[in-house]
Amino acid sequence: MSQHKTKVLVTGADGFIGSHLTESLLAKGYAVRALSQYNSFNNWGWLEEVCHPDLEVVTGDVRDPNLCREIARGIDTVYHLAALIAIPYSYVAPDSYVDTNIKGTLNICQACRDNGVRRLVVTSTSEVYGTALRVPIDESHPRQPQSPYSATKIGADAIALSFYNAFELPVVLARPFNTYGPRQSARAIIPTIISQIANGATEIKVGDLTPTRDFNYVLDTAAGFIALGEAEGIEGKEINIATGTEISMRDTLELIAEIMEKDVKYVVDPARLRPSGSEVFRLCGDNTLITSLTDWRPRYDIREGLKETIKWITNPANLSGYKSGIYNV
Repeated sequence: MSQHKTKVLVTGADGFIGSHLTESLLAKGYAVRALSQYNSFNNWGWLEEVCHPDLEVVTGDVRDPNLCREIARGIDTVYHLAALIAIPYSYVAPDSYVDTNIKGTLNICQACRDNGVRRLVVTSTSEVYGTALRVPIDESHPRQPQSPYSATKIGADAIALSFYNAFELPVVLARPFNTYGPRQSARAIIPTIISQIANGATEIKVGDLTPTRDFNYVLDTAAGFIALGEAEGIEGKEINIATGTEISMRDTLELIAEIMEKDVKYVVDPARLRPSGSEVFRLCGDNTLITSLTDWRPRYDIREGLKETIKWITNPANLSGYKSGIYNV
């Protein structure tokens, strides 16, 4: 890793958003220390094919405070993305979400405090808002923990802000709305539709198609993170990364089928339905704050982003990694 370049740390760098953020940071001239979750296969997830002289990959787990303290040493900005994110799995294993999402964030905050980092960008989620009580959803919208996952992210947000208030830790909460794009797992609606169609299915298994989402293309989300890492004087703020538009799951499916030029119909799979009180029926974010504080603007509309995503997933080398015949929790 180059010693003269600004060094940043990305936790969860081996994941979907984290790997794109890592590549975007490298492209902007940063030196990146990337945390990949330790496993005995020494597999770095989506970083396996990222080769760059300014990339340093370390393996470990944010649940270990000593590791967090070590990897934050000599770092200017920390982008904390490491988390358990699948909502259905949070119904099965909520303890794991508390350990990773809340305790892991606590460990990163303490590590940043101990090492005197310039900026800590903590990843929140639009799920903390629950079903919209008003639209568009701004950062003052009430928090509604409608799943164990969202509850732990609310807790993680509170931990991070407590370090800002109590210890003046330079924290910013980045709150992306629903991110999609290349490398996303089939647990999410867009890749599960695309992979089923690409594998020849004419009846697409889905959950509830009535909810709406504010979909962010992953490169826009990554750019939003970097903008929040670079902007001055925004410490202590919670900031949406959103397009300000919404589309229903049904319309998303129909748009994907149109782009792929396939005639399909959907079949509701009961296993894919959230418990009634847990489903978030409407999300549409207000991006006034981020666009007033930074020069960030979404570059991809939903059609452009879906075309890029379809092109990547339908590549045979990538499609082979999707188990489209089963429900990915």
